[in-house]
Amino acid sequence: MTDTASRPVEPDVLDRVVIRFAGDSGDGMQLTGDRFTSASALAGNDLATLPEFPAEIRAPQGTLAGVSAFQVHISDHDIHTPGDAPDVLVAMNPAALKSQLDRLPMGGTVILNGDAFDERNLTKCGYEVDPRSDDTLTGYRVHDVPMTSLTVGATADLDVKKRDAERSKNFFALGLVSWMFSRPLEPTLEWIEDKFGKRPEVVAANTAAFKAGHAYGETAEVFGNPKKVEAAPQEPGTYTNIMGNQALAWGMVAAGQLAKLPVFLGSYPITPASDILHELSNHKNFGVRTFQAEDEIAAAGSAVGAAFGGHLAFTTSSGPGIALKGETIGLAVSMELPMVIIDVQRGGPSTGLPTKTEASDLMLALHGRHGEAPMPVVAAHSPSDCFFAAIEASRLALKYRTPVLLMTDGYLATGSEPWKLPDVADLPDISVEFATEPNMTDEDGNAQFWPFLRDETTLARPWAVPGTPGLEHRIGGLEKADGTGNVSYDPANHGHMTDLREAKVAGIAADISGPVTDLIDGASIAVVGWGSTLGSITSAVDRCRAQGLPVDRIHLTHLAPMHTGLGDLLSRYETVLVPELNKGQLVKVLRAEYLVDAKPISKVIGLPFTASELVEAIRTAAGLAPTIDLTNGASA
Repeated sequence: MTDTASRPVEPDVLDRVVIRFAGDSGDGMQLTGDRFTSASALAGNDLATLPEFPAEIRAPQGTLAGVSAFQVHISDHDIHTPGDAPDVLVAMNPAALKSQLDRLPMGGTVILNGDAFDERNLTKCGYEVDPRSDDTLTGYRVHDVPMTSLTVGATADLDVKKRDAERSKNFFALGLVSWMFSRPLEPTLEWIEDKFGKRPEVVAANTAAFKAGHAYGETAEVFGNPKKVEAAPQEPGTYTNIMGNQALAWGMVAAGQLAKLPVFLGSYPITPASDILHELSNHKNFGVRTFQAEDEIAAAGSAVGAAFGGHLAFTTSSGPGIALKGETIGLAVSMELPMVIIDVQRGGPSTGLPTKTEASDLMLALHGRHGEAPMPVVAAHSPSDCFFAAIEASRLALKYRTPVLLMTDGYLATGSEPWKLPDVADLPDISVEFATEPNMTDEDGNAQFWPFLRDETTLARPWAVPGTPGLEHRIGGLEKADGTGNVSYDPANHGHMTDLREAKVAGIAADISGPVTDLIDGASIAVVGWGSTLGSITSAVDRCRAQGLPVDRIHLTHLAPMHTGLGDLLSRYETVLVPELNKGQLVKVLRAEYLVDAKPISKVIGLPFTASELVEAIRTAAGLAPTIDLTNGASA
């Protein structure tokens, strides 16, 4: 007797894969990508993500402008980017296919929701002929799946309206891709129950669609063997999947605990910074106070007031909001109050590209205030580093009694990666002491408090909480006399106070860590970066070294002041390349400060660098022939 029962198929093992989900902004692509990412994180993969979505809340359905996409790169080894190009493209409608197909290398896999390829949708995005019937998809592995109708069929026995059932098609796609890459089902099923538990019909529809997609992959016999990416080696510890804005909020909470101060955030919602306010408002149990102001100026003003009142004060925004806050930030400089201003950069100028990434606010951060108003500038370089950057910015603000500008960008804000939770004992003590006693006596021996009597080492002035008996004092935007804090229009005093504020910030250079470096012998080229370019620079440098080209990597966290040894370090190299998501702003600073012939590698199209782009730029600078490299590479 012959046994005809099917046997489990062992999946083919891959070292990495990049998947891109794309569809209408209402198709749930961000949710689909996020759920696949979470399942992969629980499976132990290293990962990096790149969400992309329209600026409009209700983008035009079926149009190119309305496409939302989510790219996730999972691997069994350490990775630094969401991948140069996807291996698999899931396109939920014709617009998604048309806008995203050029990202997929020949030989890649395309999974289509065939039900969406009707005449109306084809016309909306400019297809004159159905791309499934001409040579548009020649050279790709194409799977045409009727996702919408299969989802409706899977939910036919449920008390769900057809329209509501159709909305679950993203879970069908998630189930199919989960089978293709051996993702565990339980985390997604549990999440559906937790997320939609108050709406049983939604739980039932999404669960049925997810299971139907998984079963389709298993039974259709058109996808070959499932694939599997094994867990990446990790140090022992507790891990979570973290996004940059979430890490920033957690870092702000941690900074408050480390400083032993209540945290205050004054904020006005703006993309892509709003999620910091949303996340921080969930942590009132840590003494956090959040205030959604009526505008950017009021948000900054509330933070100044909170700092004056003895709080660890923050205000968050993006480039347009930072510009509006400029006068108030200058007030904080004059008052010499500890305060952290967070700029989650986006494409500009003006309203610009609200949902696209750019890092073109560096000159705004360094000089975007009237008068001589120096302040430290710190930049985070990865989603998880946003946590530590928040603590470092807070440390500098509290120790030196100065506002500090902390920079991230849209790529870091919405991107995610696995993060090993730090040991609290390893975090720095950034606590401060408030002034509690008078610090001077007058000619008659009466005790006085001078608000600008400075610490000899840090040049920081004392911080007195209003209402402390005997410490009544006046501060504000008018220039004050050194020491006493009395209003002063004396020219010599103004020059003296300007010099003191500048010297205080400049002195921070001796109290910061050096740049993040990866140096080898024999390198004559250095790639210098800041902010979110770290991942693509790291991958590009690794690839160049694998090709026999010795290249060093230098990444800056502190942009003002810069570390005291940076000039000597840069002087070693014949060529200094600076990849920036702007038109060369750090290049201008390095040339002015250190007289090095730094050369820009610029990109301002709303997307981060790929490693391949930087490899080509480095090879060109080295006088080598270009290569054609559209793969993600083992070192990506």
